Amino acid sequence: MEEGKSFEISRHQVLEAYKRVKANHGASGVDGVNFEKFEKDLKNNLYKLWNRMSSGSYFPKAVKGVEIPKKNGKKRLLGIPTIEDRVAQMTVRMSFEQLVEPISSSNSYGYRPKRSAIEAVAVTRERCWKTSWVLEFDIKGLFDNIDHELLNKAVRKHIDSKWIILYIERFLKAAIKMPDGTIQQRKCGTPQGGVISPVLANKSLNSLMRLKH
Repeated sequence: MEEGKSFEISRHQVLEAYKRVKANHGASGVDGVNFEKFEKDLKNNLYKLWNRMSSGSYFPKAVKGVEIPKKNGKKRLLGIPTIEDRVAQMTVRMSFEQLVEPISSSNSYGYRPKRSAIEAVAVTRERCWKTSWVLEFDIKGLFDNIDHELLNKAVRKHIDSKWIILYIERFLKAAIKMPDGTIQQRKCGTPQGGVISPVLANKSLNSLMRLKH
């Protein structure tokens, strides 16, 4: 750990996180900064982010609310973080995922490294010859309605890294700027569009269900 820093986060971690975020492309957030603008002062931007994250002084900006149409005619609200915040989320995600991946269910395929929907279909096809029934269910609005308190308990149950726990809590508390320009505080949910949201929802789901009971 560097002298004067609260958390052991390396500059290499932040740089690698940026490379992964850029590979996924994506639009700008509430600050209007796209990749072209961010890279005009890339070294300094990443240094400032690393400095704040490693010292514990980093707080994410509000996410940008964007509505996209669904097949049923309704709309889904996405929350798009700024590029800087996506890099921060990816920095946390890389470490968090390494810790919880080994304890994930072997039957889980969504949002997991080196796993795909095609593999899930292949397993389902194999198992359909062994049983005469299939159970299917969908959790309505999981990303929008997930309980912050239960999610944080689930995270703390899996890991004891203070900086990961701290920043996940801050990501969850980040406000959202709605399409009409109003700012809303979020008391539940982890916005679809966030880099770390799928991992939080997927990795913590079983624990959350156990904690609720």
